[in-house]
Amino acid sequence: MFESLSEKLQKTFRNLRGLGKLSEKNMKEGLREVRMALLEADVNYKVVKDFIGHVREKAMGGDVLDSITPGQQLVKVVHDELVTMMGGKSEPLTFSSEPPSVLMLIGLQGSDKTTTAAKLARHLRTRGHQPLLVAADVYRPAAVRQLEILAEQREIPSFSVEGSSDPVGICKKSVEYARKNGRDVVILDTAGRLHIDDELIAELQRIRDSLKPGETLLVADAMTGQDAVTAAENFHSQVGLTGVVLTKLDGDARGGAALSIRAVTGKPIKFAGVGEKLDALEAFHPDRIASRILGMGDVLSLVEKAQETIDEEQAAKLQEKLLKAEFTLEDFREQLQQLKKMGPLDELMGMIPGMSKFKGMQPQEEDLIKVEAIINSMTKKERQAPGVIDGSRKKRIARGSGTKVADVNRLLKQFQQMRKMMKQMSRLGRLPGLGGGINLPI
Repeated sequence: MFESLSEKLQKTFRNLRGLGKLSEKNMKEGLREVRMALLEADVNYKVVKDFIGHVREKAMGGDVLDSITPGQQLVKVVHDELVTMMGGKSEPLTFSSEPPSVLMLIGLQGSDKTTTAAKLARHLRTRGHQPLLVAADVYRPAAVRQLEILAEQREIPSFSVEGSSDPVGICKKSVEYARKNGRDVVILDTAGRLHIDDELIAELQRIRDSLKPGETLLVADAMTGQDAVTAAENFHSQVGLTGVVLTKLDGDARGGAALSIRAVTGKPIKFAGVGEKLDALEAFHPDRIASRILGMGDVLSLVEKAQETIDEEQAAKLQEKLLKAEFTLEDFREQLQQLKKMGPLDELMGMIPGMSKFKGMQPQEEDLIKVEAIINSMTKKERQAPGVIDGSRKKRIARGSGTKVADVNRLLKQFQQMRKMMKQMSRLGRLPGLGGGINLPI
């Protein structure tokens, strides 16, 4: 996420911090680099112009130039302006005081609208809601079945009317169904087009006028850059948006859409799709995104991911084992498996403050695969009591896991060191509920 932009901005700030004392001249040079980095990230030109103007006004003030740490002060100014540009704060969904609340998803074909509908339903269910997914796309072949399959995967009810070609009628009936069956949120997966046309807009307007949704969310592909911003402008002017869901933000997206949409349309990004799995949907927090871009990490999001995936009872048992020095390789394997559930490793590392500075030194996905393969090649006795593993056992484990004896030795050594360290931390009360789940042997 924003990897290229992040690297360039952090390099610029490292150069400025190395100067010790900032002047108007080198400040202007630094801001020029910031400007180029934003433009290369496909941020809207007018947005960049306003952003640099605001930063320059604050950065040229005495508070920054005369500061003991001017480089850090400049980073703070840029951070604050990035947050402002993206809306200032996270804006949650609006729900009706009289259920069911209606959420209308609109967008072009290929933006992952149907998958996003299922992700949003899953997100809402984990927060105590009872969502209903509605297949209102009567044109795209297999669109209804796709939504039904996604709903079945998460055991979320879906609604469709077989043979109907009336999307407005389908949406109306779905609300009646939701009301009778205790579903408090209705998510409308409407039809898309390759391009915005009069027929599409007219249909969306009819659904909007008939159901008066509390939220009309544009699902936009972040990888299309400024095309996503243009689509947001057009949909907002003709249908009226309350927010945006950016998809594929974990791919090769340069970040321009995420940094431009709020400034151009005035409408907030409410969610970001960060992967293909149905749990890969995050509430969009401008302050956290700005911190990630500038290499400051995002501890709050990391903790939230951990809380969603790590079983509290299991974590408590693990901490008890640590206190009694009973932490085994089987326990460690379970921790690795829970870590993988939290998402891609590079994304998790990006949430840890300072980790972006050590690119190339961070554990990679293949490291986890190798470690798990080695542990899986051990017998139950070896996993529970690694001390019994002698030379011949190491050769057998290495052959079984497709690794080298040196890899097995490294894992055993680092596991012992980690167990000793985690036991010390646990005695000091520094493993509150996470059970050391993000410690890795590297």
